[in-house]
Amino acid sequence: MNHFGRLFQMTLFGESHGSSVGVVLDGIPAGLPLTEKDFQVDLLRRKSGGLGTTPRIEADEILLETGIFEGKTTGAPIMIRFLNQNTRSKDYTQLLAHPRPSHADYVANVKYQGFQDYRGGGAFSGRLTLGLVSAGVIAKKILNKYVFSTRIINLGGNTVPSEFDKVIKDVVLEKDSIGGIVEIRVANVLAGLGEPYFDSLESTISHLLFSVGGVKGVSFGAGFLGVTLKGSAFNDLIIDASGKTKTNHNGGINGGISNGNELIVSVFVKPTPSIGKPQQTFNFQSNQIEELVIEGRHDAAIILRAQVVLEACVAIALADAYLIHKAYKD
Repeated sequence: MNHFGRLFQMTLFGESHGSSVGVVLDGIPAGLPLTEKDFQVDLLRRKSGGLGTTPRIEADEILLETGIFEGKTTGAPIMIRFLNQNTRSKDYTQLLAHPRPSHADYVANVKYQGFQDYRGGGAFSGRLTLGLVSAGVIAKKILNKYVFSTRIINLGGNTVPSEFDKVIKDVVLEKDSIGGIVEIRVANVLAGLGEPYFDSLESTISHLLFSVGGVKGVSFGAGFLGVTLKGSAFNDLIIDASGKTKTNHNGGINGGISNGNELIVSVFVKPTPSIGKPQQTFNFQSNQIEELVIEGRHDAAIILRAQVVLEACVAIALADAYLIHKAYKD
């Protein structure tokens, strides 16, 4: 469903072309300083309008509806909303019968039997990530000593950041799209967060990351490159009483629990399914394969704006684990 968390509880709501999208948060400690200004940096990181992003521009003015009084959280549920004001729903009518390949159009129609709001992707739209980013801001306030660093380390197979702009320009001219890999690092993570097995820190972080449309792979530390190493090389030797390790192939987690070293997560984001190139795909109305030309406004590389969203997911998972750990200790 649209709910996550044991103590840091989050519920997303809305659709791309509905009146609004947003998030309801519960379990947020009272007395946390919080105003609209706290959200602006991360909302700007997500905003469209740059090279390779959708031309759909929304104001994304944050509406803090409940749970905040005189600049501080009250301990009551926090409701945050964003209005949808720049929509072109007619661009999506044909997709009911002629769904976009690799998009949620087909599976949504199967699951919800045609009752889903298909406009702009409905509940599957990236618009809903506004709620994730907003929740991430609050999570990072709870984790005020944690330092987050997020970057793209691979864009369409290219690993040279100085060449990324050219890669994006080329794919835009081709009316195509590209994916890539985002790396998220978190320093100063407290040791002891997470549980063995089903609530392992890897599990909860991955659970949130895979909720973001377009995410197809998650790894920690050395990730799949660890297959090239023997145990003697992969093992992270402990070098002092704080638990600091000489290497960090495990990405800061052992046995599902944070070990106090830097958390390192890599996320593969697939190419945007909605592309300008004509595609030959099945039309359920005519019962034959036909050319599909996708209308609407879409990102050539959703990974560009996804960076702050993925960072938020990691922060939310860590905040929930931190509050659980704190409750145990208290």
